[in-house]
Amino acid sequence: MTTQTLAAPAVALESVTRTYRSRAGSVHALRGFTHAFARGTFTAIMGPSGSGKSTLLHLAAGLDRPDHGRVTIGGTALDSLGETALTKFRRTSMAFVFQSYNLLDALTAFDNVALPARLAGVHVDKAAVTDALHRVGLRDLARRRPPELSGGQQQRVAIARALYGRPNVVFADEPTGALDRNTGREVLALLRALADDEQTVVMVTHDPLAASYADETLFLADGQVVGRLHHADAATIAARMNDLERP
Repeated sequence: MTTQTLAAPAVALESVTRTYRSRAGSVHALRGFTHAFARGTFTAIMGPSGSGKSTLLHLAAGLDRPDHGRVTIGGTALDSLGETALTKFRRTSMAFVFQSYNLLDALTAFDNVALPARLAGVHVDKAAVTDALHRVGLRDLARRRPPELSGGQQQRVAIARALYGRPNVVFADEPTGALDRNTGREVLALLRALADDEQTVVMVTHDPLAASYADETLFLADGQVVGRLHHADAATIAARMNDLERP
């Protein structure tokens, strides 16, 4: 890894614009969005419905392409990569924690954690996979398949996958949306621990409590950043969201 790559932000979006066209007309999901997510930070993205949160996450992760602007991950410009190269890059440089867990039911917890490495053709360090499962409290359940695990346990498998791969960035989309409050807190504490261990976490959420675990909360409206809070508590974040949602 070069000195330039090490100095680059984990994720950077520069003047990114994304417009979707529908029968009702054009929808400007992002309007010249610019932001750099520093390495080893935990950022929450919040905003009213239709504010551009999901579009931002999809563009940052290379799951969609911007109409204008540039997205870089660890200094690598995503627009410089073809589809095959981008897929390979995602497997080694990013991890995803979604509300739906995105695990393969036919594989054990162990094999789900190791899957991105296998798909990338990288040697699987079995001891490191076991250690990642141990860190999320699932070492004794390594041979169980997702249908044999609770929702919270499945989400922890997804986080163990991120721990094992040590990607440049972990993208989380409503990671606690399907969990009860106590289990959600456990998952958020694990995401917080990833950032404390110098991994970068970018999370979209509607929950002020979830956002309170982040270093910074960005508020979006109409595809643009309209506010930010640093190390804010849930009540302060909720108050800011209420202000945004007022007509």
